[in-house]
Order: sequence, then structure tokens, then C-alpha cells
Amino acid sequence: MALQRAKSIGAAACQIFVKNNMQWLGKAQSPNDLVLFGKELAAGDLGCVFGHAGYLINLGAGASENREKSIQSLIQEIQFATELSLPFLVLHPGAHLGAGEEAGFERIAAGLDEVFAVTKGSPVRIALENTAGQGSCLGNRIEHLAAIYDRVKARKRLGICLDTAHLFAAGYDIRSRKGCNQVMREIDARIGLDQVLAFHLNDSKTDLGSRVDRHAHIGQGKIGLEGFRLLVNDTRFANHPACLETPKGKDLKEDVENLTVLRSLVRKKRVRSPSRAR
Repeated sequence: MALQRAKSIGAAACQIFVKNNMQWLGKAQSPNDLVLFGKELAAGDLGCVFGHAGYLINLGAGASENREKSIQSLIQEIQFATELSLPFLVLHPGAHLGAGEEAGFERIAAGLDEVFAVTKGSPVRIALENTAGQGSCLGNRIEHLAAIYDRVKARKRLGICLDTAHLFAAGYDIRSRKGCNQVMREIDARIGLDQVLAFHLNDSKTDLGSRVDRHAHIGQGKIGLEGFRLLVNDTRFANHPACLETPKGKDLKEDVENLTVLRSLVRKKRVRSPSRAR
């Protein structure tokens, strides 16, 4: 149904949860449901369908029951994503819970190494999502993502997903061309722009550097339209999937409105007139 709902509003990409996002473990999809999903996916009406990992997972936690549950949960989600033929799962890096950033980086990388070793037969990648930086959450700085990336052994299984609201709340001013270019240059230098797999396009209800994660409709938050205009016209990401995580109702009316706004910002390609015969 997720794919059908996305198609019904003219979406070009769709992000799904592969199980209940607030439970550690879920029930595998039935063979019949996998066939139905596969048929919808094969229809080709959506450019990309990818997953988002559950919110309970915290690979930054120290040795504990919750850490073990986090690892087992992510392993299962990768298995489910593999069965659904999803290319990657977006994952919040995790929180160090008072242990400090360096300890958090080590724990997250070790957790990913363990997960990747168990699922080495899967092509599904993990896209680390930048965060707003609330509490002890890691990932609000680009150097955080790079620190994790550099420590992971199977880097080919890793990538990043950029969330615009999180970037802004974390202190990256993407409202201007200069600000956007600075962000992309830093990502390119520390990780590589080729590791950017997807975007979450969300405006921010909170101010620059607030470190508070609150999403707003496109153009109705503190980022404003110009930041999104710059991003949707960046030719380096012309084929990258992007999804909305803005407030929405069951009829998805708000998504339709946000998609309309985003598409209105895309500059039309100029078509040269044929030369006149002389």
C-alpha cells in the first residue's frame, strides 16, 4: 500500500519502514505479500524506494541489553530490506549516552561491523543520517559521520542521507549558495559526495543552530524557499531520491502541496532553437 499511496500523489520516490519502527523485532512478510510488493516495485512508476531503520536502534550505546537488541534489530531489518529488494536503509547514527563522542564513534562503527559481518551476503547498504544534535545524539556534525565512516571495515556497505532540517538545526546555514557550497565541499573532502545516497527535504520550525529537530512544510520554516531552490537545482544530485518527512494527514494532501512547491523551484532546461538556414 505504501507504494500505491506514493504513486497516487505522483511521487517519484518513497521511503518505507520494513517493520514497526517502534519495536525491536518484527514479523517477516508473507511470501504472498513479498510477491505483491515486488509487482508494485517492478511496475517502475517510482524512481527509487528505500527504507528507514527503526527509531529504537542505538549503536552508540555501551554493552547492555539495549545494545544487543539494537544490533539484532538492525540485522533483521537488513534481512527484511533484502527480501523487499531495497537498496539501502537510512539509520540515525546513535547517541553516546554520556560516554563522549569518541567512545560513541567506536561503538557505532563496531556495531556496524558486526551487523555487516552477519549480513555479508546482502547488497543492502546503510545510509547514516545527519542529525540535529539533540542530547547526546551523534551525527550533527559532518565530521561525526566521517569519523564513523573511517572506522567501518566494510565501507562499501555505508553511505549517508542528508536531512535539510537537521543540517540547519545543527548550525549549517543552507539558505545561501555560499552556505550550501560549504556543506558540500566539507562532505566531499571528508567522505565524498559519491557517498550521498538520498535526501530528506524538510523545512525547520527551529532556528539555525538550535539543535532541536522539528520539521515544517517546505518554505514555511526557518530555511525558506531559497535553500530548497539551490538544492533541487544542484545537477550533482539530479538523480538522487529525496523524500518528505513533513507533517501529513491520511489523504497526503500536505505531501501533494509540498511536492508542488518543490517542483515549482526546479529551473526548466533551456532548449536551443534550431539554427535558421542561410
